Amino acid sequence: MRPLRLITGFVLLLPILFAALVPAAAQSSSEPSTRWFQAASLNQGLPEAAGFVDRDTPRGLMETFTIAAEAKDWETAAHALDLSGIAPELQAKMGPVLAENLYEVMQRGMWMDWSGLPDRPDGLDATASSDNPMAGEPRRNFRLAILDLPERPVEIRISRIKPDNGAPAWVFSEATVANIPALHEIYGPSAFESSLPGFLQHHAFWTLAWWEVIAIPLVVLLALGAAYLSYSMVGRIKRRQPYRIVRTALDAVQTPIALMAFVGTFSLIKTFAFTFSGPISRILAPLQSLLFVVALALIAVRVVDAVLDRLVRENIEELTEEHQKDTRDLYTNISAARRVAIMLAFVVGAALVLIQTKIASTLGFSLLASAGVLGLIFAFAARTVLSDIMASLQIAIAKTARIGDAVLWHGDWCTVEKINFTYLQLRSWDNRRLMVPVAQFVSETFENWTKQDPQLTKIVALRLDHRADIDALREAFQRFVEADEDITDKESAKVQVTGHSAEGMEVWFMADGPDPSTGWAIACRLREAMLKEAARLEAKAGKEPNRPAYLPREREMLIGEFDRAG
Repeated sequence: MRPLRLITGFVLLLPILFAALVPAAAQSSSEPSTRWFQAASLNQGLPEAAGFVDRDTPRGLMETFTIAAEAKDWETAAHALDLSGIAPELQAKMGPVLAENLYEVMQRGMWMDWSGLPDRPDGLDATASSDNPMAGEPRRNFRLAILDLPERPVEIRISRIKPDNGAPAWVFSEATVANIPALHEIYGPSAFESSLPGFLQHHAFWTLAWWEVIAIPLVVLLALGAAYLSYSMVGRIKRRQPYRIVRTALDAVQTPIALMAFVGTFSLIKTFAFTFSGPISRILAPLQSLLFVVALALIAVRVVDAVLDRLVRENIEELTEEHQKDTRDLYTNISAARRVAIMLAFVVGAALVLIQTKIASTLGFSLLASAGVLGLIFAFAARTVLSDIMASLQIAIAKTARIGDAVLWHGDWCTVEKINFTYLQLRSWDNRRLMVPVAQFVSETFENWTKQDPQLTKIVALRLDHRADIDALREAFQRFVEADEDITDKESAKVQVTGHSAEGMEVWFMADGPDPSTGWAIACRLREAMLKEAARLEAKAGKEPNRPAYLPREREMLIGEFDRAG
């Protein structure tokens, strides 16, 4: 019975062992496909390379290609390309040409530090952080760059290829090789460059050839000349304009137009005459796009600023009136739209720079970008500026203060002239300009005298002697109210004693004005009239016993005399 039991147990274990071994076998058979691309052959039409060829690792491939290209050994450099898309009998002829063209494209269109590529056959990056989804994983291809063709963007990639009759090798991918002619048309030397003497095409320093060292300053000088001519032309047109508002608008756009002429001239020359090397192109392309966006934004913003400034300055006195409420809303909305336009221009400019540099897709930087480190750094550094921007938009949206509003700020009666990103410009009643940070303005209490109704009650407070005849002053006050045409509600005008102290009593004379400016004038006239009346009544009383007194007095108590009298 014992042998029978052993046989039965073995039979029962067979399916379990089979189920465990089959997946392992399948995994081992499919494992190579994750480490390389299979191909029937690799560059079988190329002769043996004269120089040393290291295609075992991604870094070895780039070193081989770069060293061979710098030595003009294009036959050796051709071994760094996957020429599977070319007939074997043509590979020996076309390989060196494509290698030379690819090197010129990389010099003018790419900017990368290939020393950061892994130096392992499996392409595994042992230094990658845990945030990288490819950390600890073998790679069979890498994207080095993305270059733009007129109809589409294309990638420069290296891939690990294993031919049936050889070991795996890292080479520039077949798709990249297929795009080399089209890329060379865009990023290769122009006809003008090709016609230059040979010594000018030799390497000078960094990645620059001698012709680039000479051409860059010349192009800058030509662009500066175009900017100067544009600036002068706009200046002549401005001086001949009979209308002041047109002269103001031209003066506002004079500098942005010169900037646009500089960028446009530089871009045209760079596009049609020269193709600068990769690092220079990577700097100049986003810079000229950014400057172009800045110039357009400056033209729009400065024209709006000039027109808005002119309108506000000419109508600043009338803006506080009740019937100007819609005008104040309009000016405030224009100011808010101006700030939104600046923010959009900044966002568009930054987006153009990021798109053209493709900085987020470069090796190593994508890890930093994916982790959000740059966003955190930017937000921390710009937290104050961002807070001010949001506060200025809050003022514009909530309309707590509008351009033309009369406000009382820290005891100063002011008119709002400008609402900028970081500060408000207030004009005080004596024509002083107060620059108030928006963060402070939105966090502190202030009086807005034209928020709902510009009409307000003005109070003239006088300190008078305890013996003053209030009824006599009230009669004089009523005569003033009846005679003054600016007081809107004559029935609500009144005189009240609001307090007293050892020095005298405090009397308020209250009258309504249609707006802050007129109310201020009413208060000044009322104060003058009441002081004159108090002086007149006091002079009229003379030295009569128990006479009323109006102007406050300082009293002295002689303690010693009272003691002697006692």
